[in-house]
Amino acid sequence: MEGQVVEDSASPMRRVAKPWGFPISDMVDMDEAASRAQRRRELILVLMLASVQFTSIVDFMLVMPLGPQLRRVLGLSPDQFGRIVSSYTVAAGVAGFIASFVMDRFGRKAAFLTLYAGFLIGTFLCGMAWSFSTLLAARVATGVFGGILGGLALAIVGDVVPEERRGRATGALMSAFAIASVVGVPVGLKIGTSHGWQAPFLILAALGLPVLLLAIRVLPPMRGHISHREPASIWRRTVDMFGSANHLRAFALTVAVMFGGFTVIPYISVYLVANCGIREDQLLWVFVSGGLLTLVGAPLIGRAADHFGKLLIFRIVASIACFLLIAVTSLGAITIWTASAVFGCLMLANAGRMVPALAMVTGSVEPAHRGGFMSANSAVQHLAAGIAADVGGWILIESPTGELLHYDRVGWLAVSFTVRSLWLAGRLRAARPSSPASIVVDGRGDQAPEAR
Repeated sequence: MEGQVVEDSASPMRRVAKPWGFPISDMVDMDEAASRAQRRRELILVLMLASVQFTSIVDFMLVMPLGPQLRRVLGLSPDQFGRIVSSYTVAAGVAGFIASFVMDRFGRKAAFLTLYAGFLIGTFLCGMAWSFSTLLAARVATGVFGGILGGLALAIVGDVVPEERRGRATGALMSAFAIASVVGVPVGLKIGTSHGWQAPFLILAALGLPVLLLAIRVLPPMRGHISHREPASIWRRTVDMFGSANHLRAFALTVAVMFGGFTVIPYISVYLVANCGIREDQLLWVFVSGGLLTLVGAPLIGRAADHFGKLLIFRIVASIACFLLIAVTSLGAITIWTASAVFGCLMLANAGRMVPALAMVTGSVEPAHRGGFMSANSAVQHLAAGIAADVGGWILIESPTGELLHYDRVGWLAVSFTVRSLWLAGRLRAARPSSPASIVVDGRGDQAPEAR
């Protein structure tokens, strides 16, 4: 079919257009406008997902600084308070494994909205709890829903955001942790101290409602990953999930990264007070500095991962983390400014290595299995973090004077897992690429025939 000739009224020159009558220059402008519109949609979507991450992270972290008040008001023993803290992680891990077998049978939008609504209800119930048993039940419910949200958010990013911008989007999601550390937890702690420990949970649930409404509006259906064949058996899905060598390498990388951080991080505040002469009222500035550095640095690391390669940036940041782990676990008497600088850099390195690592893990799974896999990976992440914290606690010994002994051994253990992660990251392979646009087409969210 021959092109149509279009007369240019401003010039005697003529331009050749496509048969449907649009000049080539107009088509280029339309493509650029469509690209800008697509990026705006991606930005709004990522900001919404980051807001969800913010509320879930604040909910998870807030219980620990509220511990003294919870123990006093509810009369909790140390063992009961430990169960309150760990119940979220255990529930999140178990729910994540169960969800990994069924998550890809549902549209991403329907699953995400259901999980976030359940999480907000659980957070509200935490604010309404009046005893150990009711709070424990509410924390379990919140963990069941909240623990899966993170993995599903990454699956949505993998489906919607192209590979060349995925590291930046993952960095934006990681920034939610920094904002939660800098703003969410200190403000929540202040509200809890002034108005009772239930108030922060009630306010957090209320703040999540507008985010839920925004998610209803901006999330595309994302049903293209759903297979139209007969559902596979649980055994078949188990083999598909855990029988793939690449999946196992991704799980192993997640475990190594978690052990490379969470054997050390949970005990930093105790170590700084007991061994380094930092007062408890100064700890706020230590965590704020770490959050601020992560807030600024994580997106930059994400951009660098997109530009220079995710594996290279991961290896650089993880190598820096090794030196910081040794430094943090070998400190003596220091000033608050030194503590803030060293710990802040460690927080940045810990979050910074997670950005390219999660981007690589997300890209290692085919879209048809991504939702279930990321749910399983989220479960592995939660359980590995909990076990790592326990392992670090088994190594540490409290001296008669109250100091923590053998923290340097914990640091070297974390370094050994970090070094292992450098090798595991190089073994990970990217899945067969697919166009993110093929996941939401023809107005119904079904996958285009050529992408099936």
